[in-house]
Amino acid sequence: MANRVLLLLGLIACCLALAGRAPFRATHAEACAFLRTPAAYESDQLRANYATAMDAASVNGLFAGDPYFGLPAVKVGTRASRVDGAARVPGTLLRALGWVESNTAMAARSVNFDSVGPALVSFDCGYGIMQVTSGMTSPLGTDNQPTANQARVATHYLYNIARGATILADKWNQAPDSRPIAGTDTNSDPSIVENWYYAVWSYNGFTGPGATQSNHPLDPRFSATRERWKCDGTQSRTKYPYQEVVWGCMASPPTRNGQQLWSPLAASLPNLSDPRFSGPLQLSNFVAPFSSMDIPTAQPSHSQAAPTVPGDFVSRILGSPVLSVPNTSIQLGLDGGAAAAKATVTVENHGSGILVWTATPSANWIVIDPPAGVALGPEVPCGAGCSRSATFTVTLNSAALPGAMTAGHITISAANGNSPPVEVSINAEADFELPAPGTSKAY
Repeated sequence: MANRVLLLLGLIACCLALAGRAPFRATHAEACAFLRTPAAYESDQLRANYATAMDAASVNGLFAGDPYFGLPAVKVGTRASRVDGAARVPGTLLRALGWVESNTAMAARSVNFDSVGPALVSFDCGYGIMQVTSGMTSPLGTDNQPTANQARVATHYLYNIARGATILADKWNQAPDSRPIAGTDTNSDPSIVENWYYAVWSYNGFTGPGATQSNHPLDPRFSATRERWKCDGTQSRTKYPYQEVVWGCMASPPTRNGQQLWSPLAASLPNLSDPRFSGPLQLSNFVAPFSSMDIPTAQPSHSQAAPTVPGDFVSRILGSPVLSVPNTSIQLGLDGGAAAAKATVTVENHGSGILVWTATPSANWIVIDPPAGVALGPEVPCGAGCSRSATFTVTLNSAALPGAMTAGHITISAANGNSPPVEVSINAEADFELPAPGTSKAY
């Protein structure tokens, strides 16, 4: 009996270790939206699909009218007369932002192109290509589970890019209430790339001296004689304000297979030796609501024509995903060792496009990893090591079991498409004998 008790205690400790990496929380979690990393799809190495998605996002061509993923009207005008304009952001600016944020990657560095693997997640809960942090720092759904929108942002590049563009437009629209205006001499025209200076600064954090990462161009920590950012990996990121890094990448796109990832755009930065810029940007003016920091348009200025996006691009990428789960019943137990306390569930896409799925447990003794991911339709490129179906593991957390024989379930939902959710039933058996807590007995 003593040997059996020791064995069972070891098995329980093993299960607790598996579950303990990120335990199920019944209360509000001050953490990332997903306590375990979801899976995401990584597209082609030349980022062709990502570039087209950014072009579409720049003219509100992805999810127009959607309150979360659609572009808002971008305000036009000076502090005295600010009105709604077109829903537009510069496309080259989005491409440079995506590169600076993530090297335009949706999944972790270890994931092959045209494949599926762990999503790219930063230490501060930034997800995917656009490193979306807003709305991704805690689970926002029922019972502190991630929402469908959070799953889309974390796993599907079309939603991630759209959300990043929306956040950038929202940063622009914070002027003049809580941000300064760029372009006092051009009616703050958003079609002029240079006028997005403060919005881009804000995308990374409208920070100044004293912050962990200051983005103020006159912060003494930055050299007054710094050369322009080259976007080639030879310079230290910490020695430049964020907006100058983005400007540098717009002008000097990275190359892959000898091909530039976008056409260069040499946008102008504020001339810090010109009092029209150095005056408003002096450090004493960096005080909310920053009303003394309005600046004219940096010259020479640059505008971009609206890009041409294939008419079928969005419908082709989104497709018509159909959720399917082949096995809807699993058995877990402790008596068979650690392997018996774990099972695998497969998720398939019997439609087209990229299906975004989430898996939600009915109780805290059910541990799911990953909690969300994607399954690919037959037309989605799927290269070496890629699987069109998705899998997640279900582990028994014995410490949270309410009894020796317990039943529960997992709800698998499609975050895009129109598929109804699928329920996977779970039967758990923990037939073991243990002495009362806090006691010991020698035989």
